[in-house]
Amino acid sequence: MWPERPDSFEQHLAPFAARSSASRGRRQTEPASFARTEFQRDRDRIIHSTAFRRLEYKTQVFVNHEGDLFRTRLTHSLEVAQIARALARNLRLNEDLVEAISLAHDLGHTPFGHAGQDELNACMRAFGGFEHNLQSLRVVDQLEQHYADKDGLNLMFETREGILKHCSQNNARELGEVGLRFLQGGQPTLEAQVANLADEIAYNNHDIDDGLRSGLLQLEQLMEVALFASCHQQALQECPGVSGRRAVYETLRRMINALIVDLIQESRKLIETHQPASPDAVRQSPPLIAFSAQMAQQARELKHFLLHNLYRHYQVLRMTSKARRIIRELFDAFMQEPVLLPPPYQAARMDGQQLQARQIADYIAGMTDRYAMREHRRLFDINAS
Repeated sequence: MWPERPDSFEQHLAPFAARSSASRGRRQTEPASFARTEFQRDRDRIIHSTAFRRLEYKTQVFVNHEGDLFRTRLTHSLEVAQIARALARNLRLNEDLVEAISLAHDLGHTPFGHAGQDELNACMRAFGGFEHNLQSLRVVDQLEQHYADKDGLNLMFETREGILKHCSQNNARELGEVGLRFLQGGQPTLEAQVANLADEIAYNNHDIDDGLRSGLLQLEQLMEVALFASCHQQALQECPGVSGRRAVYETLRRMINALIVDLIQESRKLIETHQPASPDAVRQSPPLIAFSAQMAQQARELKHFLLHNLYRHYQVLRMTSKARRIIRELFDAFMQEPVLLPPPYQAARMDGQQLQARQIADYIAGMTDRYAMREHRRLFDINAS
């Protein structure tokens, strides 16, 4: 027998998992789909969005033109989704919701990674600031234009809630129900918590890979990191004679596996302790997706190592300094002369600086690395066209 409804596949989920049939719904009501659950529809809308395609040319650590083999925001999002689905399946959570959140979590990120985000936030300080999680929500709520009768992608509440990982209280007050937890306390769904930690697992491990590939990190340095050293030793023992890139990949595979296994085991303990009977009970509980104390310490050690040895490497800082200058000069030029903006972004000129600045931030945040560099040349290089 074929299932009568797409959401019948959600019957195997745990009581505390999010279900399409029990969702808080969309901001604008739509007829149900014949072939997909509502969270599957969200995932598909995200994949087909303009902002998702742009992630291919937005950086992680290295600017897009520095090499074809380094991670981008797109490859990172795919890796997060893969890890998150594995976690969700083992915890009997909703894999479609986890995947939708994972694929959407960086849609609002600026060009040039965290350097671009920090500089755009500085530019916007007098106009409410810039938060990339809030911008991701803004993308799916307002900026995507795929439908005749509405702005945005009209995603489910739980997907939007998961995208908004961080938010200032001032901005949360403007968001209605999706911002309440930042004002009143509480947690998002377990699916959102899973996507959050899958993000951490993905970027820590692929930043090691990119750091080694670029030559900015050396294997000898990484042997000072307990988690890497133990997994590397295990790889050498289990794969005699392995060396070079193969040894790195064997080590990273074991690191990712160790983190995933620990997260599943510790999260199961927390869930069994608190016994949430529904997603709303999850919202009233402490965080239930977590590493063990020992693994959390090792993960912090790894993040500390990457901060001081990769993200603050002088060659990375030289590039991020250039990137910040590009963002600042683009913003200042557009604020001083809004007529330099493409026509769709000039509409706010007569509505005051606040709206004008926000539209400029939307324009800059939507740029890829190479488009931002090209736009900068068009404005400041007399020979560019």
